[in-house]
Amino acid sequence: MQIDRLDRDTAAILRVRETRIDAAAAIRFKDRVRELTADMPARVVLDLQDVQFLDSSGLGAVVAAMKLLGPGSKLELAALTPGVERVFRLTRMDTVFAIHPDADMAASGLPRAS
Repeated sequence: MQIDRLDRDTAAILRVRETRIDAAAAIRFKDRVRELTADMPARVVLDLQDVQFLDSSGLGAVVAAMKLLGPGSKLELAALTPGVERVFRLTRMDTVFAIHPDADMAASGLPRAS
């Protein structure tokens, strides 16, 4: 699973460089997020601009990643493609996660976009 980390002043940005987070990739996704957030940053922004497909296993992996961060950290989402955004909206997970139009806006600390 290719995920890159970019540290900003206010957040660690994890950019998922895959087109799918599904049952086949869910475990690799969680393992990679665990590796990249071992230092427990206070805010993590998951940049999903390249992800075109996310199924229920992928959604579960994103929720598991949030739980991996622990109580002192926050997972936010950015740059959701229309199909991925639809999954978060239909499952009402858009009420659980702060969702931003792009990772730069999220990292700047601007107010929640949705």
